[in-house]
Amino acid sequence: MALPQAASPATASRPAPGAADHLRQRRRLLGWLGLGLLVGLLAGLVTGSAGFSLETLQSDLAGEQAWLILGEIRAPRTLGAALVGALLGLGGALAQGLFRNPLADPYLLGAAAGAGLAVVLVLAGATLGGLQLSLTAALWLERVGLVMAAFIGAVGGVTLTLLLARGALHTTRLLLSGVVLAVLLGALSDLVTVVSPDALRGKQAFMLGSTSFLGWSSVALMAAGLTMLLGLALRHARALDALTLGEDSAASLGLDLGRVRLLLVLLLSGATALAVSQAGLVAFVGLVAPHLVRRHAPGAHAWLLAASALMGAVLLLVADVISRALIAPQELPVGVVTAVLGGLYLCLLLNRRVRGG
Repeated sequence: MALPQAASPATASRPAPGAADHLRQRRRLLGWLGLGLLVGLLAGLVTGSAGFSLETLQSDLAGEQAWLILGEIRAPRTLGAALVGALLGLGGALAQGLFRNPLADPYLLGAAAGAGLAVVLVLAGATLGGLQLSLTAALWLERVGLVMAAFIGAVGGVTLTLLLARGALHTTRLLLSGVVLAVLLGALSDLVTVVSPDALRGKQAFMLGSTSFLGWSSVALMAAGLTMLLGLALRHARALDALTLGEDSAASLGLDLGRVRLLLVLLLSGATALAVSQAGLVAFVGLVAPHLVRRHAPGAHAWLLAASALMGAVLLLVADVISRALIAPQELPVGVVTAVLGGLYLCLLLNRRVRGG
């Protein structure tokens, strides 16, 4: 049975185009996103310590360390940035469909706060335990320990939210539980940094987000995770379509609301935890990507989920290139770039809404 599509706030004031127009919009956006992804990947390979420079790329290719620079550093970093963006875009589309709220983002259920607290606890535990972060220990924490801690913390934060909300049946209760838990875990994280000030530096680096440490192992892990999570999400896209009709209508269609919401929360948590554990907190990508897709090519959730993942990949690729090229040879934290660009976009969108009445 075909389910009607809910109109988004961004398109409610426009004349409703026909199905052929919608299909044309989606094809056009898909073409632009494919082109953006290709350009972003190439720009990521070109951008190095000298910024965006074709001359430097040519000299790198002619040098003895061409494979090390391109194959072991820039290629996995660029692909990793695209995969982190895709996971956050998918998480954002799931969150906004689950809560039927265009302001929902992947960090809403305590994943970010849980990951932040876990990272701080690992750093503080190592310092307070008398372990003087030697080079070997620091590298281990940086590459393995912090990644695992962030993943476990993100999953733990969402699990606590589900326990506090007593399941995923009631959306409002789940939303409030996530907000309360995020505040509580954030306060605990601040308390730990007061006791162990050395952990503050690591926390700041984590909170600002970075793609610097992404290697081929991260790329393989995120590619496998994205393939599995996107496949499962697409299988349940019609359930998200049904939820846009309202809870009573969705239940009347035979939807088991508690089970479906729990499954969607698990998919959202998995995508968020995987992205956060590899690149830290990258703001606004999960919020803005579904917005841009709905604004330029609205459609059912099967389209929205896949296109948001692709949009997130393009957005983070662009932000990553800017963060590496803007003040080269220094780098900006990629989370700062996405926050600035995302904030400017939302301000522009708000200004247009106000002018349009």
